[in-house]
Amino acid sequence: MKAVVMAGGEGTRLRPMTANQPKPLLPVANRPIMEHVLRLLKRHGVTETVVTLQFLAALVRNYFGDGDELGMSLQYATEDIPLGTAGSVKNAADRLREDTFLVISGDALTDIDLTDMVRFHRETSALVTVGLKRVPNPLEFGIIIVDETGRVQRFLEKPTWGQVFSDTVNTGVYVMEPEVLDHVAAGGPVDWSADVFPRLLDAGAPIYGYVADGYWEDVGTHESYLKAQADALSGRVRLDLGGFELSPGVWVAESASVDPDAVLKGPLLVGDYAKVEAGAELREFTVLGNNAVVREGAFLHRAVVHDNVYLGPGAHLRGCVIGKNTDVMSGARIEESAVIGDECVIEPEAYISSGVKVYPFKTIEAGAVVNTSVIWESRGQRSLFGPRGVSGLVNVEITPELCVRLASAYATTLEKGAHVVTSRDSSLAARALKRAVISALTAGAINVLDLEAAPLPVARFHTSRESAAGGITLRTTAGDPQSVDIVIMDDRGADLPAAAQRKLERVFSRQEFRRAFPGEIAELRYPARVVEDYTHELLRRIDMTGIDGMKVVVDCAGGTSSLVLPTLLGRVGVDVLTVNARLDDTSPTETLAERRRDLQRLSELVGSSRAAFGVRFDPVGERIALVDEMGQLIGEERALLVVLDLVAAERRGGRVALPVTTTRVAEQVCRFHGVQVQWTPTALDALTSAAAGHDMIFAGDGRGGFVVPEFSPAVDGLAAFMRLLGLVARTRLSLSQIDARIPVARLLKRTVPTRWAAKGAVMRSVIEVVEAGSERHRVDTTDGVRVTGDDGSWVLILPAATEPVTDLWAEAQDVDTAQALLERWARVVERAAG
Repeated sequence: MKAVVMAGGEGTRLRPMTANQPKPLLPVANRPIMEHVLRLLKRHGVTETVVTLQFLAALVRNYFGDGDELGMSLQYATEDIPLGTAGSVKNAADRLREDTFLVISGDALTDIDLTDMVRFHRETSALVTVGLKRVPNPLEFGIIIVDETGRVQRFLEKPTWGQVFSDTVNTGVYVMEPEVLDHVAAGGPVDWSADVFPRLLDAGAPIYGYVADGYWEDVGTHESYLKAQADALSGRVRLDLGGFELSPGVWVAESASVDPDAVLKGPLLVGDYAKVEAGAELREFTVLGNNAVVREGAFLHRAVVHDNVYLGPGAHLRGCVIGKNTDVMSGARIEESAVIGDECVIEPEAYISSGVKVYPFKTIEAGAVVNTSVIWESRGQRSLFGPRGVSGLVNVEITPELCVRLASAYATTLEKGAHVVTSRDSSLAARALKRAVISALTAGAINVLDLEAAPLPVARFHTSRESAAGGITLRTTAGDPQSVDIVIMDDRGADLPAAAQRKLERVFSRQEFRRAFPGEIAELRYPARVVEDYTHELLRRIDMTGIDGMKVVVDCAGGTSSLVLPTLLGRVGVDVLTVNARLDDTSPTETLAERRRDLQRLSELVGSSRAAFGVRFDPVGERIALVDEMGQLIGEERALLVVLDLVAAERRGGRVALPVTTTRVAEQVCRFHGVQVQWTPTALDALTSAAAGHDMIFAGDGRGGFVVPEFSPAVDGLAAFMRLLGLVARTRLSLSQIDARIPVARLLKRTVPTRWAAKGAVMRSVIEVVEAGSERHRVDTTDGVRVTGDDGSWVLILPAATEPVTDLWAEAQDVDTAQALLERWARVVERAAG
């Protein structure tokens, strides 16, 4: 007798386990489900088998080959499109015409007595015998009624409870006569229970049901998959577990290495060449795959671990599934019903909540708390906030669902009835996602003041002026039109401080969101005269004397600054040539090549028009790029020094705030003009907090961001431009002349890859090297570790907040010395990082 094994299913309900492998290859007790089916067939004397394939067919063929290793003869019938349960067997009809044959699913675990079922089939002279099983919940199966002789009276596929007329379900195991294939149409999808069997019943064909006493489990869900593993370990289904029984219920492969000091409490299974170290604890219903490694202190209970998995020290797994070739690093914790796909990395101390699905090839960052499935994202992030706020790919990492959860978490941190300002850039993505934000805020009892499309500085200003509790703006990520940033502000209009970020992240990770009662649903309003209020206050605060008749060239980059500049410049009497002064919702940001092209065009316009200078805004009006009167682009670091020189020369006193990564040439400029420098951490909120201090005259981040403290402590490209107009108009020097008189900076930067878990050791090693050295150094820990020598040369070692790298800056009197300094400390970091 021949058999047909149906192995074409995708197993969509079992994803991510079946995201990159077919369901029949899923391991139960360390062997694919289909292998258990083939071994069952062989036990009952069936060795010639046709396997029907469709989804990822090559993987099944490559695994089983011709069946020789199992002592069987396997042939394959591959479908180009899914043909259904009957259509797939029809596709193999030319190999089944000789005699009675068996049909069995390749993705259900069973030990049904096939020999007795064939005996029953022959005794009843049936055309088809259907294998039946009584189950407590028949809703997901086809139910069947048979008479006292076993003849089938009625079929119904996947009924509702109101339609249930039996607890006897179709197992998908059939014994058939070849003539039945004549009743199956070729070339299209056809199903046995839904199409063929009802027609045969109507025609009076002899279809019988065989009620099996053996085990049968349709492994169609994550719950049934874990149940099948437990049933295999408990002996409820007859399987060959392999290996030997080390103690009652503890099955260990002969090639496995289990330390005597490891704790094993069965029933459990340890696969071939697996290694379990001393101090590890494997509890009931755990399956450890082949070549898996379990380090000391790891704990597993009801965990199913596939092949080639590494479990680091102290890893904690309970009731979960870990896909093959995955690394679970030290201290990571994976909870009930979580499923980790193949070839993932769960970094140290990460926490995967119950029910979370992590799809294949993902990295979950160290310390991350993941409570929603990671499907399309490239990584589960350790921290919700990055240097640009909450950032990610549109409709992949930043989805409407995430926006709702994030805004709900933010609303929960605020008092009911508070006001929040919302705004966006010109992009269609930001427009769509902002609607999700507004809905969540108002549903959380937070009133919304929506500015619609507005420059980010205007949104910051309005947030600080309207007694608002904070603000949210959405903008396209600079240089990446596929990504978006969600910027969350406090009541000052500044980026949310670190403490407030951590509070919001806690609420977000726990998903403990406040919901307003129907009478508490808040309002959405659109404030009037937003631009007028901003321009009025800006011109009131900034000295604009002497600019009448001045000529400048302005590039709005198709961004929201074009909404404000006409009103602003129309009041100050400047001769302006403006380009790209329109909202571009299809290209809300530019690539590096496009930026260079537009800056080159700006340079040409400045040079040909004999303007005093040119300025190009970023698409949200927050940062600016400068071109001098000669049409030469001034680099971002040099632009900081030029504007600093202009401000310091006019004010002749006060303080400026600069990040610790700024060239020390800035100190020379300030010292020359009698101005003091306050060094700040690199985080933007640290710079803006410092800019709000007493006697501050200027702040800048060296990346085109400038703060005008007399107007606002926030980075503001529009205010910086207006202030620059007045400064240039009142000085006797041009921008190129100012640039020429400022010493050249010799500041170099390097990045060293550093595992998250090694960052603390790196910084400790840096301090130890400094303390052990014979040279005299000054150490500053404002942000990272800055080491300054007696000659003024310095190096800064700073662990990156959002990437597994350490950044290094070095500056000296000449480039060679700076390079040597950089190389020396890079070696220190590399040694400590391992």
